[in-house]
Amino acid sequence: MQITRRATLASLAALPFAAWAQDRPIRLLVGFPAGGGTDAIARLLGEALQASLGTTVLVDNRPGAGGQIAAQALKTAAPDGTTFFVTHDHTISILPLVMKHPGFDPAHDFVPVAGFATFANALALSGGTPAHTLPEYLAWVKKQGGQGNVGIPAPASVPEFLVKLLGEKNGLNLLSVPYRGSAPMISDMLGNQISAGVGSVPDLIANHQQKKLRIVAVMGQQRQSVLPEVPTFAELGIAGFEDLPYYGIFAPAGTPPAVLQRFANAVAGVIAQPGVKARLAELGLSVGMMTGAQLGARERAYSAAWARLIRAGGFQPQ
Repeated sequence: MQITRRATLASLAALPFAAWAQDRPIRLLVGFPAGGGTDAIARLLGEALQASLGTTVLVDNRPGAGGQIAAQALKTAAPDGTTFFVTHDHTISILPLVMKHPGFDPAHDFVPVAGFATFANALALSGGTPAHTLPEYLAWVKKQGGQGNVGIPAPASVPEFLVKLLGEKNGLNLLSVPYRGSAPMISDMLGNQISAGVGSVPDLIANHQQKKLRIVAVMGQQRQSVLPEVPTFAELGIAGFEDLPYYGIFAPAGTPPAVLQRFANAVAGVIAQPGVKARLAELGLSVGMMTGAQLGARERAYSAAWARLIRAGGFQPQ
């Protein structure tokens, strides 16, 4: 049985995508709801990849638990080149650090295929919040009795650690309110049901540009090209959030190397297309191709850096 399975996978690797997928579409798993930044990015890539590969490419949303459900679906998917996972750092690098039993081990269950961008997280204020800068927001919370709620797309995430640090540094009781992804969080912010939220620039940028929300600070070593007027947290005296998270594509462990390389080549081709590259930049991404090996190295380095920060903050895996 094992010899037959290996032989089958080897023969699949020699076929073009349309031939090995036959009537089965390629699935791009996404761990967050439709309407959020990751979903928009995956759909943009999916449309371009469909044209490039000549076979149907579908986005399969499996929202919940910060991408954990989608990651578990990838783990159990057949390694036959029909299932890939479009995700960012939280699911791959952070979840295994903050959960005792995430249900997957990226080092053993997944194989990195290609990285295609980095991005920044940001703090945004709802339209009903009177503050227009981070210092004004912190002063406003202090006037409200020193307690404030801040939305985050997932529990035990980089946004939650940022909220905790902001509160501790400024003597405030800032409480993280976790959502099932950025889309419902932003919906509550637009309805002024929560005064602030931390999410990725791709999630927040459209509403910021439409002046429905106000991004007041971004992570990273430098300001974002799409938000030149918004200072970094480091500029505002809040260090530790300079390393930018990443977006990448992963496949189930055991997927044939030739399949991975062919798909990585397709990703490199589509993100180099001027229209795709421009749209990704408009969504707040810094586009740049990483090979599977480079993506894996970045994931390990990012995990190691956050493991130190999480331990220093006294966070205990749940």
